[in-house]
Amino acid sequence: MSNSQLWKYCTKEQCQDFILSLDLVPHSAGMSREKQLACLYMLSNRGAENYHKEILTKKDGGTRTLMVPCSLLKAVQRNILHHVLEQRPVSDCARAYRKGTDILANAGPHTGRKQVLKLDISHFFDSILFPRVISAAFPDTLFPPAAAALLANLCCCRERLPQGSPASPAISNLVMRPFDESMRRWCEARQIVYTRYCDDMTFSGDFDPAAVYHKVKSYLEAMGFSLNEKKTKLLKDGVRQSVTGIVVNEKPQVSRDYRKKLRQEIYYCMKYGVTGHLERLREKTGNAVEEQRYICSVLGRIQFVLQVNPEDREFAEYCRIWKERFVK
Repeated sequence: MSNSQLWKYCTKEQCQDFILSLDLVPHSAGMSREKQLACLYMLSNRGAENYHKEILTKKDGGTRTLMVPCSLLKAVQRNILHHVLEQRPVSDCARAYRKGTDILANAGPHTGRKQVLKLDISHFFDSILFPRVISAAFPDTLFPPAAAALLANLCCCRERLPQGSPASPAISNLVMRPFDESMRRWCEARQIVYTRYCDDMTFSGDFDPAAVYHKVKSYLEAMGFSLNEKKTKLLKDGVRQSVTGIVVNEKPQVSRDYRKKLRQEIYYCMKYGVTGHLERLREKTGNAVEEQRYICSVLGRIQFVLQVNPEDREFAEYCRIWKERFVK
């Protein structure tokens, strides 16, 4: 008998015990079980009232709308992430929102390939609906139906996965696991490298781009997703091949424009000092905390260049000088 069949013998009290065992309510020590359950069901029933919108400006001038949960719901979602979701396996092809992976791990496997095909999923998080959240993140093989419904409600806003919740990235990887694993097997049979960083999919090797494109498009449409046609790019080995911001033609390297801009910032800070440089940019706030934040930002970008290419002697020297002169 499968777990999903066993759950029908689970009493209401046993289901509640299961929910409480997940330890979702923050600072629940000394709180009665009734109050903990009431807190969770209150959050679940309020829905969109638990969220507020935040609009971010992207580098390309567009905007991204976040649905940010209230502090209590955010804490509960964070506990769902740590106590429930992080224990679930996801595909190795997923290179975002997992420990031990980053944009370098996503770009590295595509180094020195004949061609790189980049595809993007349109409205990624908004396209993940409540039923798919339940089936992928809280399946009936692992969760009593009532508990699964409560958890999915706590993680969804207006029946969709909200971008802005700490639990949403991990859920998106679980939703995409069947796609990732199917594409991995299909690509390996054709000696194609495939990785996915959130909604950015990258394929590299010597292959028929149209075949890959139509395979991905048909599979995604069956899942309720669609491709952002404007972001479809095929990069041959004769042009700059960039994957999640890292150039991969010969070896992983930060783009020339990124290095040039950072080099200029370092030069002006060395010449005028951080305060003087920010004054020249009319960005001085008179706040030492803001200046220290800028110093840390530049150091972080220098270290990113070195993370991508540890043999970069120029930026290794910048890193040494920056730490000696500005980092307190």
